[in-house]
Amino acid sequence: MESENTLAKNIIAAGDKAAYDAACKRLLANKIILAWIMKSCLKEYMDFDVDEIAKRYIEGDPQIARTAVNPDEEAGVDGEQIKGAKTEDSTIKEGVVTYDIRFYAVVPYSGEMVSLIINIEAQNDFYPGYPIIRRGIYYCSRMISSQYGVEFADNHYEQVKKVYSIWICANPPQYRENTINRYVIQEENLVGEIREKRENYDLFTVIMICLGHDGDDKYTGILKLLDVLLSSEKEPEEKKRILNHDFDIRMTKSLESEVQAMCNLSKGIEEKGMEKGMEKGILVSIQNLMESMDWTAEQAMKALRIPETEQAMYADNLRK
Repeated sequence: MESENTLAKNIIAAGDKAAYDAACKRLLANKIILAWIMKSCLKEYMDFDVDEIAKRYIEGDPQIARTAVNPDEEAGVDGEQIKGAKTEDSTIKEGVVTYDIRFYAVVPYSGEMVSLIINIEAQNDFYPGYPIIRRGIYYCSRMISSQYGVEFADNHYEQVKKVYSIWICANPPQYRENTINRYVIQEENLVGEIREKRENYDLFTVIMICLGHDGDDKYTGILKLLDVLLSSEKEPEEKKRILNHDFDIRMTKSLESEVQAMCNLSKGIEEKGMEKGMEKGILVSIQNLMESMDWTAEQAMKALRIPETEQAMYADNLRK
């Protein structure tokens, strides 16, 4: 007799008693979900099978802040849910940075296994008052600098591990929906044609995954998977059916509770989150779009899908 796996339980367990942010982390921290993200977005894993990535290349016994990802279960018992690397970086002057998920992975390269450090962030507000990409670059910088004394010492900079910061934006503006962007360091020859080995400077990458909706030909692969997984509209049974049928993600013994919980939670969160977002940050979002895209207030509000009955109120506030 088969029992539900951790991911199945987490789909159900992210219910209205859990925090939305915590529910997202539990869903995304499952190894098979991470493996899909890695295969879809990280060049090192695009030629590998998803199951192979989950079983062989995600760190064997990772931890997230030394606390079980699912507080109701002992994370990692079945090997499906990651525990993660330490999720806090702290310095005297810069303070503490807490990552949603951070873990180690390995990949075969030139006959040996190379380690990577991967950070996953779930972002609900695309315009929190600053460009998200800058925060992603800052997170990469912290993950590199924090390796001193841990991954390498003295002048052994050849031991610095490459880092990834992957941002999953659940509610991007319309013009960013169903897009994935990668930001990397590239070499540019100003004089001469010398080529440095790429591994000597390819040390961090930021990836922005902006989810959207069905009806777009780009709505496939990891964009569809994550939209279904984190959807506030689909019922748990529908989510489980799609994930199993379209992505061959098993729902026995580890995933259903997270999906069920997320559905229960998101029904209440969607309205509360929208109201709170409009109260605290919608004006900043409109202004950011107007400045960055050179749009009118009306164009910005349309992209943000603000109801026409409310646009006059925001237009008045912008003029004050």
